[in-house]
Amino acid sequence: MLLDFDPSVIGMSSQPFWLFWSSENSKGISHVPDYFARRQDGSAIVVDCRPTDRRKPRDWVKFDATQRACDSLGWEFRLVGMPDPIRVGNVRWLAGYRHPRHRLEPVVSTLRSVFADPRPLMDGAGLAGDPIAVLPVLFHLLWQQELAVDLSVPLHAASLVSSGVR
Repeated sequence: MLLDFDPSVIGMSSQPFWLFWSSENSKGISHVPDYFARRQDGSAIVVDCRPTDRRKPRDWVKFDATQRACDSLGWEFRLVGMPDPIRVGNVRWLAGYRHPRHRLEPVVSTLRSVFADPRPLMDGAGLAGDPIAVLPVLFHLLWQQELAVDLSVPLHAASLVSSGVR
């Protein structure tokens, strides 16, 4: 989901391919990376997810082989651990508003204007109109990163929202 939230990513796949090779004693080894993503600039990233405390020596052999395969293709390889649970929870919430049906004018323009100067989420939503109608649009703009909020702390009514970085 965090790859989906990355604005530079235009496509991704889970368990995208198999790698096969032989060990020094000719034993067959295989590995399936967890994710492949293509970025807008054409570059690629392969991601393996494994908590640090669960990485065994045989896993490192596979991660090293994946790194070499990616290097040979000019792709980036990342081995990641457990993501921050607060960030994941916030992104998961915002992901429910990713669909373009939540992008309603003139509410989008109003929200951009309201949050041109940073202000608390619910204060800005109230200034933009009926919060019941405005909040889905606000969450969509946060998902699109057209508006910004600190996702390292739980999203709440007083979260400071500002114009996005894009």
